[in-house]
Amino acid sequence: MIEHLSISKDNAGSFTRAFAEDLDQNDPLRHLRKEFVIPSKADLKRKTLSKPAQNGGEVEESSIYLCGNSLGLQPRRTAELVSSHLSAWATKGVFGHFTGHEDNNLPPFLHVDDVASTKMAPLVGASPSEVAVMETLTANLHFLMASFYKPTSEKYKIIIEGKAFPSDHYAVNSQIRHHDYDPQDAMVLIEPPSSGSPTISTSHVLSVIDEHAASTALILLPGIQYYTGQYFNIERITEHAHSKGILVGWDLAHAIGNVDLHLHDWGVDFAAWCNYKYLNSGPGAIAGLFVHEKHGRVNMSAKKAGEQGFRPRLSGWWGGDKATRFMMGNNFIPIQGAAGFQVGNPSALALTAVLASLEVFNQTDMTAIRAKSVSITGYLEDLLLHSAEGSQSPDPYRIITPATPDERGAQLSILLQPEMLEGVLTELEHKGVVVDERKPDVIRVAPAPLYNTYTEVWDFVQIFRKACRKVQDCQNSHREY
Repeated sequence: MIEHLSISKDNAGSFTRAFAEDLDQNDPLRHLRKEFVIPSKADLKRKTLSKPAQNGGEVEESSIYLCGNSLGLQPRRTAELVSSHLSAWATKGVFGHFTGHEDNNLPPFLHVDDVASTKMAPLVGASPSEVAVMETLTANLHFLMASFYKPTSEKYKIIIEGKAFPSDHYAVNSQIRHHDYDPQDAMVLIEPPSSGSPTISTSHVLSVIDEHAASTALILLPGIQYYTGQYFNIERITEHAHSKGILVGWDLAHAIGNVDLHLHDWGVDFAAWCNYKYLNSGPGAIAGLFVHEKHGRVNMSAKKAGEQGFRPRLSGWWGGDKATRFMMGNNFIPIQGAAGFQVGNPSALALTAVLASLEVFNQTDMTAIRAKSVSITGYLEDLLLHSAEGSQSPDPYRIITPATPDERGAQLSILLQPEMLEGVLTELEHKGVVVDERKPDVIRVAPAPLYNTYTEVWDFVQIFRKACRKVQDCQNSHREY
């Protein structure tokens, strides 16, 4: 397995494209790139979906797509599986809910969510019964907080990260208001202790928990912070929160498919994520959630004795026991585990796109994916921080993502000098490079281990450095860029 690379400034050969090509040849995951549709540079500029006829079988040059942290690329098998699903619907109608096919392993509509949960569970370190593929990320956060946020007059606060993704803020704010509390008092924001660094140490997180432990009902944090790319110590923070009697949940939008998670063993109470970033399931794809088995149990003896027998939640038909679901009774008995938190019938079409991606993931494991990620992102970092020819002036950027591999995922967030962002992005786009921006001055670059190559990383850094120099020259000459 390729380990974390460190380029030697004394070895000029390690800065060459040939060195990157050699790394690709020794990459144990290199065969998985062919599983994805890589947009060509012409695709990105073309104003039509249809491609013109190619002369003599000429192949268009691939773009450099380093934006899997925003939207993952399409697996080649997605079109095939979605087409099979549409054929099943077309030829079987309602019988497609129950009918399998000898020439295709696509599950019947009724069971596709169970198959997706089983295939997804290894990606988060859970048993299949602890995972449900359903709804969207923010909707799932609401469903989960409806069950896990039970404020009292003494313990009513929710601790969140101050720069968490806005939708998390909206969800927490509205949950607090829904219970007639004031977010100004009940929402505790963990902010970086230093204005010079946007990251937050584990010790600082724990200190905030300690400060508010007596009045806190719930903690909701990001597994990986979307802006900085910082990977929080989920295990340590969860353990500490539990020692204070506080439930803790995690937004894993930027963590699933990116880092090696062990939610069950870490004792995480609940988690939610989207599936369109590193999980490559398509724009707005159906999302997922995790509920630890201790919270998903259904006690039938208690139920028969007139007690509820399960954790309170917002309930719906699809979360009901499959054995009694079609009896159309009004006495709700949930499925054991996370599936019991489902509400409505999930889209079999959307689930099929998720299955296509999971089939690719199931050709390897998260240990191997994480190993390549540490290596290729470390290579990107080294190239950004050093150059073979050296430089007489400092780089017009700095990396704000933690330098320690254990404290980050695939993404590096690069903070540009003021007023450079638009010009640099224009240059990158012109060269067929896809990254994303966070205004006013940050670009996020995320090599996805399943389809990105070391050679692409090398090419990106050369293009990026030239773009920075060009924009700086324009600024220095006072020309309008």
